[in-house]
Amino acid sequence: MTAQEFVKSLKNGWNLGNTLDAVPKADATATEQETAWGNPVTTKEMVQLLKSTGFGIFRVPTTWGKQLTADNTIKAEWLNRVQEIVDYGIESGLTVILNLHHEHWHFPDDKNYNAASIILKKVWQQIAERFAKYDNNLIFEAMNEPRKIGTEVEWSGGDEEGRRVVMLLNQDFVDTVRATGGNNATRMLMVPTYAASADAAALADFVMPKGDNLIASVHAYTPYPFALSNENVTAWTTEQEKIIDELFERIDKAFISKNIPVIMGECGARNKGDNTADRTAWAKYYTATAKKYNVPCVWWDNGIFTGSEKTEIFGLMDRANVKWAYPDVVKAFV
Repeated sequence: MTAQEFVKSLKNGWNLGNTLDAVPKADATATEQETAWGNPVTTKEMVQLLKSTGFGIFRVPTTWGKQLTADNTIKAEWLNRVQEIVDYGIESGLTVILNLHHEHWHFPDDKNYNAASIILKKVWQQIAERFAKYDNNLIFEAMNEPRKIGTEVEWSGGDEEGRRVVMLLNQDFVDTVRATGGNNATRMLMVPTYAASADAAALADFVMPKGDNLIASVHAYTPYPFALSNENVTAWTTEQEKIIDELFERIDKAFISKNIPVIMGECGARNKGDNTADRTAWAKYYTATAKKYNVPCVWWDNGIFTGSEKTEIFGLMDRANVKWAYPDVVKAFV
């Protein structure tokens, strides 16, 4: 099937957040990295819960930088553990997305491009070779939110240089994966905008890499005051619906209307106290709007359930007990 048909066939999904993407101390073992940010070791039962609940996508955010040798070879223990968790998803009948996450080495400017390109190609070559026999139930995603971290343009859609270098790295990713052959020659690949942003500035300069079976990757915690910010906006109102409408209208104009399929790789609404009913209403409206444009959405679950008003509380699955902490939100999202 075409990339458009493939994406249209997908159900909404769930992120294994703050787990394989944790950033541990140097020389951490695979288990030390997986649990560094407080989440338990991932089990097949957790992943099977996704399938039985009705999710279709299992996104596996993965940080590789702490598991590379001096010559950028992925440590065997880490690659083996990543493959084991990918297999949990495949064996459960889910579509798995595997990416590069929380990496700082691919800072997108001209000065750093050559060095970043070398690492990106080496890492993706190894990942692609390991998974070359897997079918299209495994999607590769080039990078997670590539941006100029710590600068004034980090979250504002970037600047011309940053957006251009992200496009260069996206093409490097596609070329590297395709060159490994096997099922990678036709595998579905996801490529992000600058910072995976769906803002007008990031979308305006986005250029799809050359090649087939490509999917655009964006993230949107929208409306920001309700879904992501520290503001005490806890109530979901019909007035906020137009912000979601405008989001998907931008995505349609930039991608869907041009026959470019899109996956919303991260979204969600923070728990801000006793606002479960409001988050449920948000989830229903957000996913129903996305469905009109055939955009599957993937909830960002970082496994966090408590904290201060500044804590990004996105937990849905009680992983220790393998059950849903907020079943109404889950039902609305699925």
